[in-house]
Amino acid sequence: MSAPTGSTPDSATPQTGAMKVVAAAVDPARRPDVLLRKRRPEGEQMSAWWPIGAFVVISAIVIALMNFVPGGA
Repeated sequence: MSAPTGSTPDSATPQTGAMKVVAAAVDPARRPDVLLRKRRPEGEQMSAWWPIGAFVVISAIVIALMNFVPGGA
């Protein structure tokens, strides 16, 4: 079996464009065109209490709205 043009038989690196694609990859979370995403500086994280609070508020709203449904227990 012959080696592809431009590569040596003992070459350890691939001769495909995969290395260039991986090197030029951009983190999807840093894309500017993603809607409804707060772009934070590197290393800054959202507090874990925000999703917990949102869950409690949404649950309370759903329970309150279900009180208006007739035939409930």
